[in-house]
Amino acid sequence: MKLYFVTGNKEKFREVKHILEGFDVEQLDIDLPELQGEPADIVKEKAKLAAEKTGKSVFVEDTSLCFNALGGLPGPYVKDFIKKIGIKGLYELASKYPDVGAVAVCSIGYCEPGKKPLVFQGRIKGKIVSPRGDTRFQWDQILMPEGYDITFSEMSMEDKNKISHRKLAFEEFRKWLEKM
Repeated sequence: MKLYFVTGNKEKFREVKHILEGFDVEQLDIDLPELQGEPADIVKEKAKLAAEKTGKSVFVEDTSLCFNALGGLPGPYVKDFIKKIGIKGLYELASKYPDVGAVAVCSIGYCEPGKKPLVFQGRIKGKIVSPRGDTRFQWDQILMPEGYDITFSEMSMEDKNKISHRKLAFEEFRKWLEKM
């Protein structure tokens, strides 16, 4: 079965293709609206819209970075926060609070045309630290996963893929696909 991953992000596609090794995954770069809401609701609607638009069974992925001190913000709006205040600004925002804990959430929405979308999620706890490492992904420079003394950006892609929120979500997705 061919899987269609709707994303314009080539790095994300490369990482997901690696995680879903053994499955035939193709990238579809189509415009979808930037939706607002809770992470699961966002991917459900995006997957449904993408399936309707393409007539294919598709999956979408959305990543959130939820600060404990801010009640889960910036959450799915992290990309907008970064555009406005930058990575350093995001770190400075978090560092103003005694609790610099955060949760990274990867939400996957899968939908077949005319059917109800499904959601798979992976979460990893960590803390927000001063930016360091390369800039592979937007906020990898400031998230240090629980139990580690380096950020996602300082890890090799292989090491990150062993523990990341994206890995956990895609493992759930993979388990479901294998039962189909």
